[in-house]
Amino acid sequence: MRDVARLVTLVERDDPAAAAERAAPLAAIEANPLAPVVGFTGAPGVGKSTLLGALASSLAATSDRRIAIVAVDPSSAVTGGALLGDRTRIRVPEGRVFIRSQASQAESGGLAPTTYPVVRTLRRLFDLVLVETLGVGQSEDDIQHVADATYLLLQPLAGDGVQHLKAGLMEAPDVIVVTKCDVAGLAQSALADLRGAIGLARPGETIPLHAVSARTGAGIAELADAVAAAPAGPERPGDDWFVTRAVRTVHGRLGTERLAERGLPATGSLDERLAEALARSISSA
Repeated sequence: MRDVARLVTLVERDDPAAAAERAAPLAAIEANPLAPVVGFTGAPGVGKSTLLGALASSLAATSDRRIAIVAVDPSSAVTGGALLGDRTRIRVPEGRVFIRSQASQAESGGLAPTTYPVVRTLRRLFDLVLVETLGVGQSEDDIQHVADATYLLLQPLAGDGVQHLKAGLMEAPDVIVVTKCDVAGLAQSALADLRGAIGLARPGETIPLHAVSARTGAGIAELADAVAAAPAGPERPGDDWFVTRAVRTVHGRLGTERLAERGLPATGSLDERLAEALARSISSA
């Protein structure tokens, strides 16, 4: 695991020395099979880290699957630091699961700037990659551009059907998980609200719903089976990730009208270097 951690550190670093050192090991794994990437997102306190720990432990106990977890924590707007406290809740068998914590570095989409390249590396080294976003609201959906399957975590009493109908995050998930289902009545009420909201927001679609409790273990084995069955999608081009971030940054700073005034594209394809240069120039303007 130390070699993996060192390689991930080199991938996260943005300097010529790191680029030169990581070139050979990355080339050596380029042809490896791609593991599925499953993303877990939801509001702060919904239980993402605790659930990932329970899932990873369940998967490790029932198979020899190699599992990697990338957990993103918020960075402080005051100090720039991050607690990286997810690791205290993700309790897994020693040596069976690789965990990487990342600071969001003020990114607004739920992931860190280096989440994509790190996931791209880990899916060539492990059998399953789980990604935990930082606590998100209603519109932070970058996980869709990284994961093959997106799991949205909600909890009882977190909102009624109208709340679930609001556009944004509700449009993103492939699977919805109701956490902290220690009280049967609350869990059933939450599931009923969700079924009604899904029927209105995404008519004709069937979205799997799971009710789980990491505290009691209820539903964990079934959810672990679903996660384990996730198929590995194709490699997502790096341009998509960097362009998405760059365009979002430009929109956030300038808005569509001012983009047109400056002759900058509101949408479209840019290569990776242009996207990064655009994002940096706008952020420093």
